[in-house]
Amino acid sequence: MAGAWIIILAYLLDRCIGDPRWIPHPVIGMGKGISALERVIRSRVITDSGLKRAGLLFPMVIAGGSFAITWGFVYLLGLIHPVIAAAAEVVLIATTIASKGLKDAGMEVYRHLKQQDWPAARRSLGMIVGRDTAHLDEPEVVRGTVETVAENIVDAIVSPLFYALIGGAPLAMAYRAVNTLDSMVGYKNDKYLHLGWASARLDDVANWIPARLTAILLIVGAWVMKLDANGAARMVARDARLHPSPNSGFPESAVAGALGIRLGGHNVYHGVASFRAYMGEATRPMEAEDIVQTSRLMFWSAGAFVVLCVFITLGVWLAGGTLLWS
Repeated sequence: MAGAWIIILAYLLDRCIGDPRWIPHPVIGMGKGISALERVIRSRVITDSGLKRAGLLFPMVIAGGSFAITWGFVYLLGLIHPVIAAAAEVVLIATTIASKGLKDAGMEVYRHLKQQDWPAARRSLGMIVGRDTAHLDEPEVVRGTVETVAENIVDAIVSPLFYALIGGAPLAMAYRAVNTLDSMVGYKNDKYLHLGWASARLDDVANWIPARLTAILLIVGAWVMKLDANGAARMVARDARLHPSPNSGFPESAVAGALGIRLGGHNVYHGVASFRAYMGEATRPMEAEDIVQTSRLMFWSAGAFVVLCVFITLGVWLAGGTLLWS
């Protein structure tokens, strides 16, 4: 049961204290490593085909290096004492999760909306989304916040815990490196179309199972919260694959169905309008309270996954004991 207890403690640690700014965060180191590697590659490679081949170095060096460094660190601590190694894993896994940070970011927008401070709400939203926010009205600010919180339930909570369950802190840290790579070089623009393709593809693959698992967890959370669980399931089946991302549509459509709102629509990125497929049905206008409900859904689904981790670990432990005694 050690694996389950490590995951429980890591999740609770993140939920209680998040990522204090005075503690150096591994993602900062990953970001510096990615930037340094990009400079080296671009100083030596100029052709599109060469950049595409060089793009394979990002997952190999950054994600592979993150796994190896974390594994070596935990292994050395284990030589001192297993409890020290376990404590280190709790802290390391907690750094790969961002449940408190995600909730705080959403609730900051919510507080500004309740105070009717529209400029502050737009600025706070602009800190967590890539779209232009300067001229958004209240429903659009709510939509942007709900979409961001829903989408990041996968990246910030379920995926890192999923990989921690499989491979402890080393695999959770490797996942965080993959996610960081996608956020820095995984863009389909002129600059990163060739260099970042491998990072973007690996992020899609890494989140494929967790995204679909998250949709199920959100449906369970909707049922617990007495929201529209049937609507959540129906919207996932109908709309999830309409999203341009192979994974983001699953949590977004589940949240839209649970709340009875419609996500998606027109966004503006650096002055250029873009349309994203609709998720859900607009049974009512969006309102600031939808941000609160989305945050609650996030915590219910995360809690459900932690409980699932306990049962999986217990099942593996019992199965191992049965084989041992047979």
